[in-house]
Amino acid sequence: MSEVERSGREEVWIEKYRPQTLADVVGHETIVERLQSYVDRNDLSHMLFAGPAGTGKTTSATAIARELYGEDWQEHFLELNASDERGIDVVRDRIKSFARTSFGGVDYRIIFLDEADALTSDAQSALRRTMEQFSNNVRFIMSCNYSSQIIDPIQSRCAVFRFSPLGDEAVEEEIRHIADEEGIELTEDGVDALVYAAGGDMRKAINGLQAASVSGDVVDEEAVFAITSTARPEVIQGMVQDAIDGDFKAARSQLDDLITDEGIAGGDIIDQLHRSIWEFDVPDEDAVRILDRVGEADYRITEGANERIQLEAMLASLSLDE
Repeated sequence: MSEVERSGREEVWIEKYRPQTLADVVGHETIVERLQSYVDRNDLSHMLFAGPAGTGKTTSATAIARELYGEDWQEHFLELNASDERGIDVVRDRIKSFARTSFGGVDYRIIFLDEADALTSDAQSALRRTMEQFSNNVRFIMSCNYSSQIIDPIQSRCAVFRFSPLGDEAVEEEIRHIADEEGIELTEDGVDALVYAAGGDMRKAINGLQAASVSGDVVDEEAVFAITSTARPEVIQGMVQDAIDGDFKAARSQLDDLITDEGIAGGDIIDQLHRSIWEFDVPDEDAVRILDRVGEADYRITEGANERIQLEAMLASLSLDE
């Protein structure tokens, strides 16, 4: 491997291949079209981007700034991660300080609050007033995973854009493009594994591709599942099918392999099971029953219960039901 290739592999691909313009953002054609119209008119409103991780919220915000301000975009764009700085002092100090700072050549500046749903209620209330006070020279773009965590007065002041998980076609197209650019041999089952492991999260797909490529120049299914700590769909299905068939011992053994030998977290097993349930070859009644048990186990794990105990209890419940 050449020196150039080695240095290329050391770069973080999610940054190297991050879209620089709105036109490069994939999987959200309708949203991009609306955002582009704002940029073309140079007339932004306050905006709220809501949706899962890795779907293009931060990328869209920075792309807007790049298109509006060109090479000087960082001078007119303040990015804050609200999960790290979530108190009212951030609103009172950093945000107001940036909003008051004099500037020239642009009509307004942009403040981007990432993970805004982590802001405290007091901080959100203070932010509402700040949005009104500096509306002449500042536009706010906020991103969050759950818009329900944003208070209504802020939502009503924003144009809301809902980013859904990316489609399999968009993820596949991007990872194939990156593999070609990096000279990585990517097998068909490797592509399918990356798309499955990503679950609509482009960042996870690209990170998985980069991590799997480190072990060799061929990225296949085995490398992807090993590096992303993702269970094969057929293993998850086999475990559930054993439980439904009443063979709790076999189902528990497969669960033990996933948690102990492969090191997959209980929460990730729950997520995979939830995503894959309708792909299982089981009657609708069984699928509904599985979802009921999955929901109960997920809630208990979220509340702090032991993952292994809850997953075993879920399998036991499926084994006992007729």
